[in-house]
Amino acid sequence: AEYMGIQSEKMASLGELTAGIAHEIQNPLNFVNNFSEVTAELAEELESELERDDKEEAKAIVSDIRQNLAKITHHGKRADSIVKGMLEHSRTSAGHKEPTDLNKLAGEYLQLAYHGVRAKNKDFNARLVTDFDEQLPKANVAPQEIGRGLINLFNN
Repeated sequence: AEYMGIQSEKMASLGELTAGIAHEIQNPLNFVNNFSEVTAELAEELESELERDDKEEAKAIVSDIRQNLAKITHHGKRADSIVKGMLEHSRTSAGHKEPTDLNKLAGEYLQLAYHGVRAKNKDFNARLVTDFDEQLPKANVAPQEIGRGLINLFNN
């Protein structure tokens, strides 16, 4: 019975972590989708302005398109970074120690825990305030193990 309880707790924790990861990835993807749609509309406006031979307005629209593409690239890279970070953590064999930025690790897992709780309770809201030591050197730890411990601490 104790084993089943532990397994159930692990599965609940995994579900919260998964919800947090999905939310973290969904945010930049929403930006990418929204800016893509707006940019498609701008392209149509650009065609109209070119047909009317309004070069000044066309130039202004091209400028807006460039800004949107920069935002799409930024948020796409953000999603890519989140996925790469998760893959990096998953590739780390259990117990394998490596130089780790504990500030970054704690920040990532704090966000994941927060979004995991929000996935279970949409009414939950909190302002996350951190005070990391920017001078903290990298620590030789097993990031996956530390991350699991952080998730448990944050969720309790």
